Amino acid sequence: MSKLYPVGVQNFEGLIHDGYVYVDKTAQVYELFNTNKYYFLSRPRRFGKSLLLSTIEAYALGKKDLFKGLALEKLEKDWTVYPVLHLDLNTQKYDTPESLTSILNDNLCTWENRYGARESETSLSLRFQGIIRRACEQTGRRVVILIDEYDKPMLQAIGNEALQNEYRSTLKAFYGALKSMDGCIRFALLTGVTKFGKVSVFSDLNNLRDISMIDQYAEICGISEKEIHTWFEEDIHELAAATGMSYEETCKELKTNYDGYHFTENAIGMYNPFSLLNTFANRRFGSYWFETGTPTYLVELLKLHHFPIEDLEHIVTSQPVLDSIDTASTDPIPVIYQSGYLTIKGYNRMFENYTLGFPNREVEQGFFKFLLPNYASVSVSKSPYQIQCFVEEIMAGKVDDFFERLKTMFADIPYELARDREVHYQNILYIIFKLMGFYVQVEYHTNRGRIDLVLQTQDYVYIMEFKLNGSAEEALAQIRAKGYAEPFAKDKRTVYRVGVNFSDEIRNIQDIKIETL
Repeated sequence: MSKLYPVGVQNFEGLIHDGYVYVDKTAQVYELFNTNKYYFLSRPRRFGKSLLLSTIEAYALGKKDLFKGLALEKLEKDWTVYPVLHLDLNTQKYDTPESLTSILNDNLCTWENRYGARESETSLSLRFQGIIRRACEQTGRRVVILIDEYDKPMLQAIGNEALQNEYRSTLKAFYGALKSMDGCIRFALLTGVTKFGKVSVFSDLNNLRDISMIDQYAEICGISEKEIHTWFEEDIHELAAATGMSYEETCKELKTNYDGYHFTENAIGMYNPFSLLNTFANRRFGSYWFETGTPTYLVELLKLHHFPIEDLEHIVTSQPVLDSIDTASTDPIPVIYQSGYLTIKGYNRMFENYTLGFPNREVEQGFFKFLLPNYASVSVSKSPYQIQCFVEEIMAGKVDDFFERLKTMFADIPYELARDREVHYQNILYIIFKLMGFYVQVEYHTNRGRIDLVLQTQDYVYIMEFKLNGSAEEALAQIRAKGYAEPFAKDKRTVYRVGVNFSDEIRNIQDIKIETL
């Protein structure tokens, strides 16, 4: 029988019973359960949070047989059975206040059927408190509470302040039951993509230990390089054979595409488990993580705050900024980081600052592919073809065709969008050139200054300078004056100097000057 990969499998009991491969995280589950009482964990979507909660649930319910051969089997001696309240907020679309209250009410009704209800408990929070109390009294055991994707309503309401306020008010009171019923609770873990702070859902719930950026639990979700070679060594060889690559090339490609998530400054890189398992199951590389969901709320944030996309390449910030999201803030970086599109790349111990960057090729390329149709008037279906045309024109030396295509793209941008800000045009240019950079060599800097753009192919070198409300001749003169082309003076390839001027008035490229070296 071929190996079963738990792609999308989030139930621990089903995973074990059906014989799926399981990367053993149970030693960390045991440590988590027996070290502290209240926890919060933030991880990107599809990173194993739901499976972690399901594993803890099986452990708390005393299902010893499921852990046969796993680390926890030897660590646990008592196997106490606790009442478990497991709330999953991932299954609902949250677009009205009722969409949140209905799913909370549905879960409360299920628990009340098991532990009873009281007429005096009229609000959601009072009913939750009553359930916790009765579950503890009736079983003689304190309660284990597991909440999956606690933040999904808040994320889906980004940009809608009124709806966010409704959700915040509801969730703040509901989660406040954990603090009120402390004596009846044995363990609680809330997971999500983001952590909303300040005057938000966590303001009263100050007894949670946030382990999102703690070394001790950096590997509790995701798959490490060591785990890959422990659990999937044979799969790497099979993938290599299927793709026609060597073993070493396959390992490098896996690392380039799916590794690179760092949740603390000292932690090793973690691989995206969803993409990794899909790659082994399908015996081919792909952008599996991006295919399962699109970061719509991130694009809305970037546009709302007119964020220069280029700045994503060199973010330096502090832990308090990364650690919590203030819904009133105009800074989209905490949301982008906590959602998994940026990760920790470096740490300055003196200033306690973090340098952020894209974790891997899959995230970086997928992110920019998603941005293009959201910034330029090009359909999602035609966006890949447009990039293909850009690259083919550059590789063939058809620089005039390249800029004609670019002008057409700018001309199709709606007037009301074009009026927005100059940064919108800069963002489109940057996104296009980033996507081209996955196929041709792109550079932006030299020791003589900052060149706006250098594109290199096997046969051509393009040195480009852009001006706004100036002239293409001025841009060309700057390339000459600063000697931007000197590093390519003895190059056998054809070298083009390209000056481009954008006009505010026509909101497009006004003129272009091209000369060869």
